[in-house]
Amino acid sequence: MKLFLKGITYLFHPILIPIAGTLAYFLITPKYSPPAFQSGNILPIFILTVIIPIIALLILKNIGVINNAFTPNIQERKYLLYIGISLLFMIIYKVIPNNYAAELHFYFVGLIGATLGSIVLLFFNFKSSIHLMGMGSLFMYLVCLSVHFEINITIALSLVILLTGIVATSRLYLQSNGRAAILVGFLLGIFSQLLTVKFWL
Repeated sequence: MKLFLKGITYLFHPILIPIAGTLAYFLITPKYSPPAFQSGNILPIFILTVIIPIIALLILKNIGVINNAFTPNIQERKYLLYIGISLLFMIIYKVIPNNYAAELHFYFVGLIGATLGSIVLLFFNFKSSIHLMGMGSLFMYLVCLSVHFEINITIALSLVILLTGIVATSRLYLQSNGRAAILVGFLLGIFSQLLTVKFWL
């Protein structure tokens, strides 16, 4: 059981949430997107949100700044979130400006808002769950896409809800997060996406 839940923690790591939302957008949108446009967004986003954070983490571990990426202390988490939010800003300014794909642009704006909220909470010595923040963001984004494009994706939403429950269970079982951290993280993800809805829905 412990091995399975640990695998869930790795499989649904927060660094995969940006690329998951990007892929979901291109799968759901009825708008025509040329293959060149899709690859021109997916590849840079994958590099900026998955490859570069992994490299940065390895460098920080090698120089002794971070000991454990899955249970970092408050100071270590600040470094990781600073890197993450910087890369998200790079994406919305250089990869997907608002005039290209507003739905995707504001998804990343929401992720920035959630990350910023997590950083602010760290100054009050409270660590919200980044795993649940990511799952909450993805869930609410899918709900908004479904409403926006008037497409029934009930099965996908049900699957995300199920996976969110499994991720929350894994974080509790492994004692990586408490109940309050999980709840606050999930709500951060939900509300950060809701705040951007009026700009594109």
